Amino acid sequence: MTKSLRIRAAMVSLVIFAAFIGTWHLATRGTGAVAQMSPEYAALMGATATQGKSAMPGPLDVGAKLWEHIQQPFYDNGPNDKGLGIQLGYSIARVAIGYLIAVAVAIPLGFLIGMSPLMNKALDPFIQVLKPISPLAWMPLALYTIKDSSLSAIFVIFICSVWPMLLNTAFGVASVRKEWINVARTLEVGNVRRAFTVILPAAAPTILTGMRISIGIAWLVIVAAEMLVGGTGIGYFVWNEWNNLSIVNVIIAILVIGVVGMLLDQILARFTRMVTFPE
Repeated sequence: MTKSLRIRAAMVSLVIFAAFIGTWHLATRGTGAVAQMSPEYAALMGATATQGKSAMPGPLDVGAKLWEHIQQPFYDNGPNDKGLGIQLGYSIARVAIGYLIAVAVAIPLGFLIGMSPLMNKALDPFIQVLKPISPLAWMPLALYTIKDSSLSAIFVIFICSVWPMLLNTAFGVASVRKEWINVARTLEVGNVRRAFTVILPAAAPTILTGMRISIGIAWLVIVAAEMLVGGTGIGYFVWNEWNNLSIVNVIIAILVIGVVGMLLDQILARFTRMVTFPE
């Protein structure tokens, strides 16, 4: 039944994708009225004005340009002309560093909050004040204090990743069945051993759910952060190509951002399924 459902879902997805590509192709094939203008101005405006073509590139144009990027993903022709692979590598590296720092902070602190009602009550006001702040609101302060755009972007990734993991870890730890903890106490299992052998396995699905939420938020934020700080990264690539009026490259970058985000989410989803067991 599950295999049949997957096959049917894949077929529906392919039909939707084909319909989208076909609609996109037909919509960009249309032509409009050709304006009368001087030859110099016509050369400046290009085919959109002189031939009445759609200003939006079609799927064939995007596919051809994407193939060029795939063939040469790591070229480096200077500060403002780097391959898509290089730009993507910078973004993934920043997300990985900020995310791992958030893991190192959020999970131990979440354990402390979940296991101690006193720390839960004491830290809750700080969490509730800091959690709603937009990560990008921290960027000016980070740039002023750190004075490095790349490290500032990493800090923003850290600050946006820490809260879902922290809250989910605290919730998962606090929700562990009391009878399991009481059995461990009866067997005189120490606090540290109890945390690793009883609480961590029971709370692991909830913790990984928080990590999955965090990686999605981190990948969202890095694009906006790199648009602000500039230099390198997939967000800077999008902004730079927009300044160059290369809509084809903007669409390709959007596609790449979506695919990478999906892969990151699926990796965490796989880990979540690995630690989830029926009771």
